[in-house]
Amino acid sequence: MFGLDPRLQEDTYVLGDFPLCRLLLSKDANYPWFILVPRRADISELFQLSDSDQAQLWKETTFLAETLKDSFAADKMNVATLGNVVSQLHMHVIVRRRSDPAWPAPVWGSKPAVAYETEQVVQVRERLKTVLSNNDDITFAEV
Repeated sequence: MFGLDPRLQEDTYVLGDFPLCRLLLSKDANYPWFILVPRRADISELFQLSDSDQAQLWKETTFLAETLKDSFAADKMNVATLGNVVSQLHMHVIVRRRSDPAWPAPVWGSKPAVAYETEQVVQVRERLKTVLSNNDDITFAEV
């Protein structure tokens, strides 16, 4: 049975679900930083997913990255799986701008996290709902 890693639960807001992945927002307002977590139990590596789940993860990741690049005016999109701290398979999809606090360095450990206000989280979710309004494959959670 799928369950979200406690560290991901603590460090993110749940925004919704794609067909395969839970869509999360990192609790660091320095960057529009999203995380996709395949809703599969006991998976820590990409190669542990079935071929069809691997394809679906990539489809959801590229769709999200493309949508974010356009709607959040990214200069560059960072997409990565690391798993050194949280072993549960998850894909980071981070909007990078030349004006962000860490540019051009990686975001990890670069600057202290800045907390979102509740209204900011609602605004991010609503922004995504607007740009994804024609996509029936995603359901949004209440914030």
